[in-house]
Amino acid sequence: VQLQAFGGGLVQPGGSLTLSCEVSGGTISSSDMGWFRQAPGKERKFVAGISSGGSLTIYADSVQGRFTISRDNAKNMVYLQLNSTEPEDTAVYYCASGLTAWRWIRYGSKYRYWGQGTLVTVSS
Repeated sequence: VQLQAFGGGLVQPGGSLTLSCEVSGGTISSSDMGWFRQAPGKERKFVAGISSGGSLTIYADSVQGRFTISRDNAKNMVYLQLNSTEPEDTAVYYCASGLTAWRWIRYGSKYRYWGQGTLVTVSS
């Protein structure tokens, strides 16, 4: 299974950006999926998660109400919509899959597969 995240770039504070994660080599329909981010010099942190069927979503407090995670199982794609961006959102964003249970959704160490990351820079 391979994941490829894309869609990052430069966005002004208050702007919007959509990140995409394409999964190949397997179906995502049975996998809970997560987005994580790592800012320069900091540890990787959980951003958002979505259940296999899309009925459950969960967000880090720092992005709640501003980011939206979604998925299209038919296309093997997962998305992260970033709205009202802040300079603190600047980071490399990673998508991940291969989680064994929803209760581990926030724990990066529990994911089996990772994308290569896409850089988001929020700056004027």
